[in-house]
Amino acid sequence: MNFTLPILPTISTTFIILSAITVAIGWGQIKKGKREAHQKTMFLAAIFAIIFFIIYASRTVFIGNTAFGGPDDIKIYYTLFLIFHITLATVGAVLGIISLVTGYQKKYAVHRKIGPITSVVWFFTAITGVAVYLLLYVFYHGGETTSVIKAILGI
Repeated sequence: MNFTLPILPTISTTFIILSAITVAIGWGQIKKGKREAHQKTMFLAAIFAIIFFIIYASRTVFIGNTAFGGPDDIKIYYTLFLIFHITLATVGAVLGIISLVTGYQKKYAVHRKIGPITSVVWFFTAITGVAVYLLLYVFYHGGETTSVIKAILGI
């Protein structure tokens, strides 16, 4: 059996996992009162998330999105799961930006309230992102890939 993983989705998924791991580490640091270490770790988590997003967005625009290649009878469940993941990712990104801004602005009352919620949303985003990756590239062979540019220009 010949089994290969696509390089860009594998790299981008790795960065979202690294982001979630560093969020968990940062959460542990602040629980121990290590504010400076927490700030550095959460900054690194944000960098990992930004790298993920740059790879994902670039791939989506220039190479395209990969359609679900699994059985037709579960495609609707995959699609619903994907919508859930995209919603979580969007909410997580917005909460992440708000958390970073409130932290750096020393608005700690707001930061303390929103930070744990942001972290939990981000953990679920990472978990569901890995599940999407597994469904698209590991458990099933990905379907057709069409770039946004090609779809818009009709070429």
